[in-house]
Amino acid sequence: MAADWDEAANEVDECVHEYRRSPDGAWEMYGRNSNLNRFAQLSGVTDTRALYRAGNAHPEGTEWPDGDRLFRIGRLRRSHSVPDSDWGAVWSIMRTLSNLHGAEGVRLVVWFEG
Repeated sequence: MAADWDEAANEVDECVHEYRRSPDGAWEMYGRNSNLNRFAQLSGVTDTRALYRAGNAHPEGTEWPDGDRLFRIGRLRRSHSVPDSDWGAVWSIMRTLSNLHGAEGVRLVVWFEG
């Protein structure tokens, strides 16, 4: 419960981020390195390796608008790494344990290998 889910990564992500409009009109992250064929058309990147690592070749904040979606170079936030669609059951269990034992008595430790 104490995690800052909006905290940004220390480094720019090498993947290009795709954003789509949410119902309220705000840009919402949709995926990483998704729709790379369309991104290649917009950016002019033709080399496959460069396409998958566009964040290494373009400055943070570079954007390619495409109607109701947007491709952007940027940093991941903690919330991007643990979406509710994948982790919702874990958060539910954590809330239940917190209700039983108090928030100070519950910890989740996760290790990602990459």
